[in-house]
Amino acid sequence: MKQPRSIAITGASSGIGEALAYAYAGPGVTLTLCGRNGDRIMAVAEACRAKGANVDGSVRDVTDAAAMASWIDEAEARAPLDLIIANAGIAAGSGGGGPTHAAGSGGGGPIRAAEAGHDDQTRQIFAVNMDGVINTVLPALESLRRRRRGQIAIVSSLAGYRGFPGAPAYSASKAAAKAWGEALRGQLHGDGLEVSVICPGYVTTRMTAHNKFPMPLLMNSERAAAIIIQGLERNRGLIAFPLLMHWVAWVIRSAPARIMDPLLRMLPGKE
Repeated sequence: MKQPRSIAITGASSGIGEALAYAYAGPGVTLTLCGRNGDRIMAVAEACRAKGANVDGSVRDVTDAAAMASWIDEAEARAPLDLIIANAGIAAGSGGGGPTHAAGSGGGGPIRAAEAGHDDQTRQIFAVNMDGVINTVLPALESLRRRRRGQIAIVSSLAGYRGFPGAPAYSASKAAAKAWGEALRGQLHGDGLEVSVICPGYVTTRMTAHNKFPMPLLMNSERAAAIIIQGLERNRGLIAFPLLMHWVAWVIRSAPARIMDPLLRMLPGKE
């Protein structure tokens, strides 16, 4: 899929999703975009139209399976999909009841966890970061398999390489998305479909704006989008960046727990 012409992107109202929409927008391209913030998703859609693309932007909740199935059906009706990017995500730390921030994958700002606190916050993060991916990908598979062509991109995170005490639900949900995408790549290969898992490090987004700790090798969302697009064009199974942060994540995952557990407990938690 070196030149996808019909692309669906969730979480396209800010961050990486917004940057990907702008990068793909152009004459002859059909973009189907969704996000949680109506004003922002409409602004992104209008900017992409100005670049010559045919664009539909709408507010959708990725945790609503029926709504996402309809969204995919509507996208297919406009133009058979070449590429689906399951990108929407949220994040929060180990505390309960505080704000859950829309991830660089793009959302509508902080979501208040219910008064129950930590339990509801944890379930909310899994609902968006894992169920949201499933709700985006599964409705598209029948049509893609029938055509025996198409590409699926699942946005995970380098945080998914190991459980981090400062963000347990986030790292676990991203690990689940990563593993599912890796498994789908093998499962769908015989159907002629391409699947890539994207694991960014720190990217300048609405989510990372709330971090009050140093973020090594922080890059802007435009650069992240360029790396992702290049990896998708090459059908890379894993698109992990920056390279140094990927290496660090691999070391953290591979090191014995007796070494890493005390070190990770010393890291600042995500609020």
